[in-house]
Amino acid sequence: MILYIHGFKSCAKSNKSEILRRRFKEVVSPDLPPSPKEAFRLLCETVEEREPKLIVGSSLGGYYAVALSQRYSIRSVLINPSLKPYITLLPFVGENRRYCDGEPFEWSEEHIKELIELKCEKIDRENYLVLLQSGDELLDYRESLNLFWGGKVVVEYGGNHRFENLCEYLDMIENFLKGGDGCD
Repeated sequence: MILYIHGFKSCAKSNKSEILRRRFKEVVSPDLPPSPKEAFRLLCETVEEREPKLIVGSSLGGYYAVALSQRYSIRSVLINPSLKPYITLLPFVGENRRYCDGEPFEWSEEHIKELIELKCEKIDRENYLVLLQSGDELLDYRESLNLFWGGKVVVEYGGNHRFENLCEYLDMIENFLKGGDGCD
């Protein structure tokens, strides 16, 4: 089973979760509450109940995936991960709307503090396959490249934050799921 973690302002029925479901069938993707503390509690419960073989996280979901991987020693695929959401999400304090259904939600300074509490000081690079696109208009891909350097990192030049060609990487993700390095 794969646990997919969506990004900020997204939801469980995102394009990426649907792409993963078509390929891998057994994919769990919970709708996360805005509160990082509550979201992480829900994700921990999901990991403990469902015992996923792989976590896939996109953007803010990548940040959560790192925290889960470090806690539970589960391999993760990170797609344009947000490494410092406590900085990049500061401009969103206030009312926001989810992309998938337009549902409003409040993003607060307390949520920013909750993100800081989830920060991992030490990362085992061997547990990650990191997929980056240099054209990410929201996050500087070089930060992820530097942090995960020496691990399994793929940089596609061009693209965008949404990483819209995920289908091209499904074989690599499957190889990583089966215990390979993702690049065989």
